[in-house]
Amino acid sequence: MSTSIFVNLPVEDLAASRAFYAALGYTLDENFSNDVSTTVVISDTIYVMLLARPTFQSSLTTEVADATKVTEATLGLSAASREEVDHLALQAFAAGASFARETEDLGFMYTRSFRDPDGHFWEVFWMDPQAAQGTPPAS
Repeated sequence: MSTSIFVNLPVEDLAASRAFYAALGYTLDENFSNDVSTTVVISDTIYVMLLARPTFQSSLTTEVADATKVTEATLGLSAASREEVDHLALQAFAAGASFARETEDLGFMYTRSFRDPDGHFWEVFWMDPQAAQGTPPAS
């Protein structure tokens, strides 16, 4: 069974959000985009649907969280190396991301975090493959 993840995020300014995610190097799927939504292709199995806030709200029975004031979720992306973590974080900051928290280096795991233009909390991490399999890292 092949599983994909689709993350829906409310945004205030769809054009600014499109520009931000394109600046990170992600593809925007115009087949599934319109004047109130944009599909961002993160990988073959991960997609982010950016929805204008009123459109996002229209399918809910509760209030939409303001991600600049509360953290509704932490969106984590794995990277193949520490360098890839740094590269994506630096791209995000150059594209207008804001600081989320200090870089964390635990030796076997390395993490950098940022908030996108709407305040959504993104965390990019690398984990030593041996540690990920439960094998202690070589000393």
